[in-house]
Amino acid sequence: MKYTKCFLTVLTLASTICAIAQEHSEQDHTRHENTSRAVQIVALDECDPATFNDALGPDFCRNIALGASTKLSDLFAKAAAGTPDPGWDFEPDVVKVKEGTPLSVVDQGGEPHTFTEVTRFGGGFIPGLNAPGDDTVPECAGGFSNLAVAKTRILQGSELKVAELSKGKHRFQCCIHPWMRVEVDVK
Repeated sequence: MKYTKCFLTVLTLASTICAIAQEHSEQDHTRHENTSRAVQIVALDECDPATFNDALGPDFCRNIALGASTKLSDLFAKAAAGTPDPGWDFEPDVVKVKEGTPLSVVDQGGEPHTFTEVTRFGGGFIPGLNAPGDDTVPECAGGFSNLAVAKTRILQGSELKVAELSKGKHRFQCCIHPWMRVEVDVK
């Protein structure tokens, strides 16, 4: 009997502790839901380190992903044919967020990219990577000598934060690989 009372007391105490812990956990969860979390967009590519680094300099392409095998010449050939390499992409391609939600753009590819807001999608600042008939959009003109473009550069393994987007549709593209595009709809 003595052990039964002791067991019941311990069981009651354990239940009370669990209830308090669960209440605090639910409060913490609610608090986190009410804060603006960044929406992540990932920049991807499949550059072949040997051919990219041979042409563009050591460590330009630092891709260690399995299957990263697109040769630099193939990247240009596919773009010229109007069929850009699908391994170069922003994921997701379409984002819907509430006003005030920041974007976190992370380069998980092997080479640099930009995440540049443009009025309309079009060509980037490397003519050989533009689709046939696509002229460089004004926001990408001048390449990295254009400070506005330089500020949107994302190096391998780094992150670019984009905040305070107004309501409406926003278009972003890579000014190097202009088929890398994202449309952000801010409600």
